[in-house]
Amino acid sequence: MFSFFEAPPLEQFKQFVQSTIRNDEPQFVAVSGDAVIGWCDILIKPRPAQRHSGVLGVGVLSAYRRQGVGMALLEATINTARNKGLTRIELYVRTDNENARRLYEKFGFAVEGLLRKHIIIDGAYRDSYIMSMISE
Repeated sequence: MFSFFEAPPLEQFKQFVQSTIRNDEPQFVAVSGDAVIGWCDILIKPRPAQRHSGVLGVGVLSAYRRQGVGMALLEATINTARNKGLTRIELYVRTDNENARRLYEKFGFAVEGLLRKHIIIDGAYRDSYIMSMISE
């Protein structure tokens, strides 16, 4: 789910990427020409009792949606997470984003609950689902 609606400042983005590399967290980007058109990462939870799990974030620029970019990013990132031993991956998706919810379900995610007034967009509260995928 997007919790931001524009790219962060370049320096902040660099720090984020360096942090995921340092922490050996699954992260992939999709590039077209010299532009990043999509990204996917799983941030591993820092507490020892939850290090088997992570939170997935994914985004694809609107001009590149419905072309398989999101599926490829999700597949690579989830496979890497599984290879690292993660057995729980969770995400948040707005309840009105049916396309994204259906995509996540194709990968085995299931809705676990409803987060009321989870985010604010254009001054209005929006609900989100928390979804998870459990692997053995």
